Amino acid sequence: MRTALILVAALLGGCVTSTSITQHPWQVEFIHERPLIDRSFVSISFADDRASGSAGCNQWFSSYELKGAALSFKAPATTRKMCAPALMEQESRFLKALADVTSWQVNERGQLELVNAQHQLIVLSPSKP
Repeated sequence: MRTALILVAALLGGCVTSTSITQHPWQVEFIHERPLIDRSFVSISFADDRASGSAGCNQWFSSYELKGAALSFKAPATTRKMCAPALMEQESRFLKALADVTSWQVNERGQLELVNAQHQLIVLSPSKP
C-alpha cells in the first residue's frame, strides 16, 4: 500500500498540464531533428490566446488553440528584417514547422515537444532567465 502511494505521488508530482506549458518561455533546441545554428535563438512564449517569440532573425506572433494534448497555431506573422541566408532558412523551417503543429507532450527530460501529423518534433527547453 505504501509503495502504491509513493508511486502515485511520484506520478502526480511529475505531471505537466496544459496550463504549465504557458507559464514560462521556451527555447527551441531542435526543429525536426536538426539542431539550431550555433548562437541562434528561437523561442516561444504563450499568453492567453497568443504565442510569440524570436524566430532567429525576426520576432513572430500567432494565435493558438490549446485543448488538452491538442495544440495548433494560426499562420505566424513576423517582422521583416533580413539576416544571413542560413539563419533565414532556419527561420523559415521553424515557422512552417510551427504552423504544422497538432499536439504537444513533455518528454522525460522536461522538454516540450511540439508534434505534427507526421510525428516530427520541435523540441524546446525552458528558457533560462
